[in-house]
Amino acid sequence: MKKHNFSAGPCVLPQEVLQKASQAVLDLDHSGLSLIEISHRSKAFVDIMEKARALALELLGLEGKGYKALFLQGGASTQFLMVALNLLEKRAGYLNTGTWANKAINEAKIYDDIYEVASSKEANYNYIPKGYDIPEEYDYFHCTSNNTIFGTQIKAFPDSPIPMVCDMSSDIFSRTLDFSKFGIIYAGAQKNMGPAGTTLVVVKEDILGKVSRKIPSMMDYKKHIGSGSMFNTPPVFAVYTSMLTLEWLKNLGGIAAIEEENEKKARLIYSEIDLNPLFKGFAVKEDRSIMNATFTLENENLKETFETMLKEAGINGLNGHRSVGGYRASMYNALSLDSVKVLVEVMSELESKA
Repeated sequence: MKKHNFSAGPCVLPQEVLQKASQAVLDLDHSGLSLIEISHRSKAFVDIMEKARALALELLGLEGKGYKALFLQGGASTQFLMVALNLLEKRAGYLNTGTWANKAINEAKIYDDIYEVASSKEANYNYIPKGYDIPEEYDYFHCTSNNTIFGTQIKAFPDSPIPMVCDMSSDIFSRTLDFSKFGIIYAGAQKNMGPAGTTLVVVKEDILGKVSRKIPSMMDYKKHIGSGSMFNTPPVFAVYTSMLTLEWLKNLGGIAAIEEENEKKARLIYSEIDLNPLFKGFAVKEDRSIMNATFTLENENLKETFETMLKEAGINGLNGHRSVGGYRASMYNALSLDSVKVLVEVMSELESKA
């Protein structure tokens, strides 16, 4: 039985993507060769890489606007350092909204004393700070759009007077935004785009080349742009499967279409959390994530019963992060509304038994 996968990552993927990727591992486009044994310099894979990069820009509405898309390795965690290496000359401002934002700050501090423009750490990151100032004299402003652990999401981005860098690992391609507001967007594929192993980086070229330091080749965005995201051997399976997922999204109608579905899923789960006295949401309502709903069970005596019911319903990956406890329903693009309905039915049934 295929389970209802609410895991925070790696993400649930569309069935058609899994089927096509599986077939390609056996035989890529009837070539007689597996996807994972062809040369990464072959025309077949170069075409895959180019298509993946083009689809990313197309879906984000950034074609012809001076941006380049890259598929790199090392996860978003490497981007914490790579951003600082490429952009940080004097000082940068960071918005601290959770564990990953804090990790980004600590990496950048290797090179300078980073300024936190605002933080919600004092409330265990259950809200998004607002009304902060971004100093114009800084090199860039960094934020994290969605916080998987705490279930918060930035709903309105500031009009930054300096290049805005955003870690969108857990909500990339999930909602419509003016993506041209950002100088750099980066996202680990494994949350909403593909399997673990590659990271999408979308960078506006004109913000690069302004630091005085010498940047190691593997950490230099300009090097990767110049080599068409093929500076070193790319993770071919992760890039190919990400390409298939981007194709799937385009065929659905793009980001606007999937946003409608994501909002339906979020409304359904949050309605149950708010109406069912057995559950309590963690994040403040105005900052709730449409990707990750975090909540607790108010009566611990019902925990065993609830988790048995979840298992019987085929629900997987609902446990919350240790920083918050409770439960976390991750509702990435490919998770169906039907899966959320099953979860809500279990929560409602628990109330009737209590």
